[in-house]
This record gives sequence, C-alpha cells and structure tokens, in this order.
Amino acid sequence: MTYETVIGLEVHVELATRSKIFCACPTDFGQEANTQCCPVCMGLPGALPVLNRAVVDFALRACLATGCRVSQVTRFDRKNYFYPDLPKAYQISQLHQPIGLDGCLDLPDGGRRIRLREIHIEEDAGKLIHDPWEDVTLIDYNRCGVPLLEIVSQPDLRSAEEALAFLERLREILLFLGISDCRMQEGSLRADVNISVRPAGSEKLGTRTEIKNMNSFKAIGRAIASESRRQAESLRQGRSVSQETRRWDENKDASFAMRSKEDAQDYRYFPDPDLPAVVIDDAWIERIKASQPELPAAKRQRYQAEFGLGDYEVSVLTTDPALSALFEQTARLSGRPRDAAAWLMGEFLQAVKARGSRPDELTLDPAALARIIGMVEAGELNRTAARVVFQKVLDEGADPDTAADEAGLRRMDDPHALRQVVHAVLESCPDAVLDYRSGKRQAFGFLVGQVMRRSGQKADPQQVRNLLKATLETD
Repeated sequence: MTYETVIGLEVHVELATRSKIFCACPTDFGQEANTQCCPVCMGLPGALPVLNRAVVDFALRACLATGCRVSQVTRFDRKNYFYPDLPKAYQISQLHQPIGLDGCLDLPDGGRRIRLREIHIEEDAGKLIHDPWEDVTLIDYNRCGVPLLEIVSQPDLRSAEEALAFLERLREILLFLGISDCRMQEGSLRADVNISVRPAGSEKLGTRTEIKNMNSFKAIGRAIASESRRQAESLRQGRSVSQETRRWDENKDASFAMRSKEDAQDYRYFPDPDLPAVVIDDAWIERIKASQPELPAAKRQRYQAEFGLGDYEVSVLTTDPALSALFEQTARLSGRPRDAAAWLMGEFLQAVKARGSRPDELTLDPAALARIIGMVEAGELNRTAARVVFQKVLDEGADPDTAADEAGLRRMDDPHALRQVVHAVLESCPDAVLDYRSGKRQAFGFLVGQVMRRSGQKADPQQVRNLLKATLETD
C-alpha cells in the first residue's frame, strides 16, 4: 500500500528584543551561565511579571505579514509541567486566546498555500547542559524568559521538501520584519515536527508523532523522511503507530521514543492571574501596519520591474535583508543593477560562505563596490584586477582607486607596450606557437594566459586575444 505523509510544524522564534518578555534582564546570546537572571525569570516567590510591549509589537508584525486575524483581546495562560529547565514549574504561554489566528503562507514558485492555525506568544525555558564525563546535568537559566513566538501550521505539508520550503519562506519574512535573527545554531529558530502517514487518497489523519526541538534544516529534512518510512513500515507489518514525542539522533539518522505525546489537558492550563488581558485596538494595529517593511515577495516583484532582474537573481538577493539593502544601494549608486547583482551573488557571497558568516557580518561599502563596477565599465580595470581590488576593499576597507594604484592594477592602455608583451610571449613559447599554427587551437588559450600574466593582469583580455590572433596570423 502507498502511504502519504502529513506534516504540521510548530515553529519557535526567539524575538530580537533587548530585554526579556516579563522582566528587564538582557537577552544577549552566549553570556556566562546564569548571569542574565532575576527573581522574575527565576520564578522566586513574590516576583511579578510585567509584559514587554515590544514583544506584542513584534507579534503583531508577524500576524499581519502572514495574514492572521488579530485577536483584539489576547490573554496569557500558565502551562504547567515539572522539568528542571523551568524554575517556576509552569510556562507562561497562550492557549485560549492567542494573538493571531487563521493565517497562511504561500510556498515558493507558485506552490500551495499552507494554512496557519495560530501565532501565540510565550516565554522560553532554560537550557540543560549534559556533561557525560562528570555524569551530571547543569542548568543555565539565561534563556529563561526570552520572548518567543510559536507559529503553528495546519497539517497541510506533504513532504520534507515542502516543509523546508515553508521554513525558508517563513525565515525570510521574519528576517525582513526585523523581529528575529533566525540563527538556528543559536536556537533562535527551532521547530517541533508533527508527522503522520495515511493511505494515499484518504482524508482521515493518521496517528502523529512529534519530533522536538529541531534546529537545522538538514536535520528536519532527514527526520521527516526517516519517520515517514518508519511509520509506513509499521503499518505495512500490521503494527499500530503510537502517539508519542520522539528525539532525533543525527548520528544514527533515526528517531527514538521519549514519552507519550501530551495533549492540552495534560498541562492543566489556566489563565495567568498575574497578567491582565491585552487589548489591541484599531489604532495599535494601524500603527504597526504603517511601519511594516517591504517583504521579500514584494521585493522580488519590484526588482524584476525596476531593475530588470531574472527569477534566480531576485530569489537570491531577497534571502537576507542585509544583502538586499546592499544590492539596492549599489545598484542606484552605480546605475548598473545587473552588474551589482553579479558582484554580490558572485564574489560577495563567496566571501560570506568562505568565512562561515552571514551577509550582515561582512562590511562592504556600497559606494566602493559601485566605484569598482564603474572602473570595469570605463575600462580602467579588467575583471581579474577588479577582483583583487574588491578583495582589498572587503578585507581592509581600502579605497578602490588607491588599491588599484598601489597594486599597479590599472589597465595597460599603451598599444605599443601591449604589442611588446605579446611579441615577448611568442618568442618565449615557440612550441605553443607551432601547436597553434598546426591546428591545436587550445594553445591559443595558453598564450592568452601568458600575456595576461606578463602584463600583471593589467591588459584587457579582449585586446590581448585580438592582438595575439592578428600577430599569429601575420608574422
């Protein structure tokens, strides 16, 4: 029997506020353990929470960007469970009146529309640190009380590929909204993946399992594929699938049962008595709407219309807000948007990848890149020399003109000097000349390379080819 995979995602997004959701403790990542805590986020007796208004603003941005219906009265609930990472023995979340309902997100390239069940606000828990050498578990409460959005999809996804496309599209939106840095390696974006299988063509949902706290796209894709196979194989062998929470083991490429899956009643939710309802009036919503930035989908359309870029170019340039901003500034300063796109998608993103960084972590002056583009267009630099200048600008913050002059990279404009270099190469490479004249055309490329090397990469490649060809066929 053929089985269809059904996937729903619960995406946890750490918000980029300066302070926590219910206290003034900072949210900086990577600080010394237990140094960003106070009686409120530690849950000490008598400490009372005070809601961070910026958290609600950020949540409204996400709701509006994903088409959610905003709850104009939203409340907080206590989710009760006993676990060492939660010092209060409950998590403040939203069950009964979440801030956003019934949104949607379209998959890329005209893909299906995926429904969102809700967006709700909650606080993060602490972090358990397991030390196998000492056989102890340590607890860092710095993350306790960091504000989260939980974005919950309906079970509309049907494959690992769709799930990853959904997450990529959601990540883009969150980045351009400026409400999260979405750094999965730091836990800013995590997903609980709910997976079930059912006979192809059936409308009835199967028994689902949940794989918790997935923090890489690669792991999510592999986990979905593995768990789908496991469930389908169980059903083919006449065994049932248990509703349970599972843990993904990246090294073993398999998931393992942790505990039976809890339902809402297991957490004994009740309204938080320390936090009043939040009333979101029309004026508040309109203020957020007016301040919403341009989102990736709108940018892609504008880049095609305004700059004449193709589908692939706009898809790359709108993956990151820093990259997008750098492109727009360079395009307008240089007047050559296609060249700006080529440099950023080529040399700049290669440098980002080589350094294992992100576009916003590299400093590149758009005016300097625009000047390099202009120097190539004016014939002052060939592309090879321009790459050297670009590297100096990126690594050292150098001025493009100064870098070109100090390295002697400006194009060789003197035809007589270039002719001398060509003749010197032909005299020093008689075998290559003989190969070319006997029909071995690949020798021509070798000779071009030798001329470029002798000129210090300052000659124009097209002029070199033209002069070489003319010289070889007349001498």
